[in-house]
Amino acid sequence: MKTTNIPNRLIEEKSPYLLQHAYNPVEWFPWSHEAFEKAKKEDKPIFLSIGYS
Repeated sequence: MKTTNIPNRLIEEKSPYLLQHAYNPVEWFPWSHEAFEKAKKEDKPIFLSIGYS
């Protein structure tokens, strides 16, 4: 996946797995109330990525 010089919201996380995606050009959310509220408000499905590092 292409990376950018601008971090997304994952840059604030402690998880090594999430941090390795902090510079992806994707609007990733960690598992949070904010993520579910945004999906509900925009009537969009949740795309769940599961992995480890």
